[in-house]
Amino acid sequence: MSYEFFISLRYLRAKRKQVFVSIITFISITGIFLGVAALIIVLAVMNGFETDLREKILGINAHIVLMQYTGMMKDHARVKEAVEKIDGVVASTPFIYSQAMLKSGDNVHGIVLRGLSPADAAKVINLGKTTEGGLELLTPGGRKALKLGTNVIDLPGIIVGKELAKNLGIFLYDTLYVVSPMGISTPVGMVPRMKKFLVVGIFESGFYEYDLSLAYASLRDTQEFLNLGDLVTGIEIKVSDIYKANEVAAAIEKKLGFPFWVRDWMKMNKNLFAALKMERRVMFIILSLIVLVAAFNIITTLIMVVMEKSKDIAILKSMGATSKSIMKIFIYQGLIIGGIGTLLGTLGGLLVAFNLGDISRFVENLFGFKILPGDVYYLSELPSKVNYGDVVIIVVGSLLISFLATIYPSRSASRIDPAEAIRYE
Repeated sequence: MSYEFFISLRYLRAKRKQVFVSIITFISITGIFLGVAALIIVLAVMNGFETDLREKILGINAHIVLMQYTGMMKDHARVKEAVEKIDGVVASTPFIYSQAMLKSGDNVHGIVLRGLSPADAAKVINLGKTTEGGLELLTPGGRKALKLGTNVIDLPGIIVGKELAKNLGIFLYDTLYVVSPMGISTPVGMVPRMKKFLVVGIFESGFYEYDLSLAYASLRDTQEFLNLGDLVTGIEIKVSDIYKANEVAAAIEKKLGFPFWVRDWMKMNKNLFAALKMERRVMFIILSLIVLVAAFNIITTLIMVVMEKSKDIAILKSMGATSKSIMKIFIYQGLIIGGIGTLLGTLGGLLVAFNLGDISRFVENLFGFKILPGDVYYLSELPSKVNYGDVVIIVVGSLLISFLATIYPSRSASRIDPAEAIRYE
């Protein structure tokens, strides 16, 4: 151990006359601890939000959507076969997208009706957690084992979101009517198209908006209900690498040409993820100010120590200590303060970040309120994902700020003239 480091450790131990300096040192350590911990926790939450949001968006929606400029897509089986031969494509499935209303008794609710192919839709999209029923029950063939009445077992099936089922007051195997705004022409005018469906599943995606406004039916039943024949809205595509979805989309568009067009998930959700990234950067800058304030406390602490130890510095210089060695003493002292605060802040921040779900649930139960109400926010639970690259940047940044805070006090100490410091002693 160098004598400079030994002396810096001795200076951290306060004597009776230096209690005030010790209090400021403790405040400096606490400030850095809080700043580092807050940065780690907040960035973990922001990363968790982004990751959870992306996973849920890419669960309900496909990585790439292929459609036609001219409207509904014909001969989708041929197009699907051509798409699946392109490098990077894992699977594809046709889909229908239409607005409709659900009617159950006196309850009516507007929805987005999505027709999907039960055979291959699960390879491309994920409905989330199916709390009751399942995708296989959409077709009458999948319901043969169920003991349902003959009047309902052959009805077309529909899967609705948890919140939608709650609003309509419906349960598994209840019946409801799907009403299409595209009416049927009759001698008395346009009449809304209406058909009876059987609820064969209730899903929970974790997105309040999706759970409230989405309903799924089989592709064939949706085509019959909307009188589309063999037409579909487009084809949903899953790729092997979501971050190369734009490259795969460009390859699909190039191969198929006009009138086909594609949109990848990055373009469809560009504004949302750009806003999240910007918010993450702003939060990093704001919380870094806590560490900067703590750095000013380090400067104050070291300046007071230099003033208190001016006689000691003069004696050390008269004994042969160089200005460089005197600088080292106070640089080490500042780095020790910054290092302790950074270490405690890192451990505390990681501990909270890894257990944030349990902590948030405990707070909710203790105070009886919901931190993230599902009807207000995109997500219903507080997510957390630690990015170790962010942790390294925070630790290095905190230590660098602590080091910069030591430069002025240590230079001031190194410039003390021994003769002036001990003249009146």
